[in-house]
Amino acid sequence: MPRLRSSEWLLLAYFAYVALISPFFISPWRPLALAVAIGVVLLVLARRKSWLRDVFPLILTLIAFREMNWFTPPVHHHHLEQTWIVWDRLLLDKYGMRTAIESAGSLAPFFLELCYALVYAVAPVALWALFANGRRDRVNLLWLAYLAGTLGVYALFPYFPSEPPRTAFAGQDMPHIVTFLRRFNLWIVGHYGIHSSVFPSAHVSSALSAAWGLLKTLPERQWIGWTMAAYGLCVALASVYGRYHYAVDTAAGIAASFLGLAALKLSSYRNSRGA
Repeated sequence: MPRLRSSEWLLLAYFAYVALISPFFISPWRPLALAVAIGVVLLVLARRKSWLRDVFPLILTLIAFREMNWFTPPVHHHHLEQTWIVWDRLLLDKYGMRTAIESAGSLAPFFLELCYALVYAVAPVALWALFANGRRDRVNLLWLAYLAGTLGVYALFPYFPSEPPRTAFAGQDMPHIVTFLRRFNLWIVGHYGIHSSVFPSAHVSSALSAAWGLLKTLPERQWIGWTMAAYGLCVALASVYGRYHYAVDTAAGIAASFLGLAALKLSSYRNSRGA
């Protein structure tokens, strides 16, 4: 039997988990078939050291995201959203978050939309940073942190069916400044987003999980990890301002990212016990 990396075991566990819970929500056959197919591919890749094995978790993360669309309920009743929107309106209106962001014209709105647009490049950029610094040997730890925070969020989607504020409350609480990047982001989420849930925010969790992974794998270049962490907080702000997420989504996404740190701590503990 080929030896799997801890990040690959995490992937197997996640897809098996989705297959196990699926009968409570949807027909289980597609998640089960997917879990088996992914297990086979991971075992085949584990037989050799190749660049494909190093980048394959990126492909599986995308598959995991799209799989969550299977859990979209036929009707969204907006019970959760009615509670969440109250807190958003406090932030945006009463406490002046929207006014502060737009006080200098389109500069801050453009920057925040740019941050939101770039979130899809977080994993490739983190992987590139590791390779560019000659630390390919630490790729498993990077993926372990990233996947723990990102898949941990996906695992919660079926239990919190919800729609983003831009659709649940269409035309309300929107930014007053519309840039071309906002139009681009709306096009992306409209055509390629999923519709099962927005809680917690995977955008926020993935960026911060990547930051924790970079801090662990590139301790000699800590500025890279802390830059990614600062970027993740900008994504959180952009998510609420742009009405892609509720504030509670971003808070939960920040909290979920610490699953990445927990996974790294557990891996370090197991390695020290095995030494």
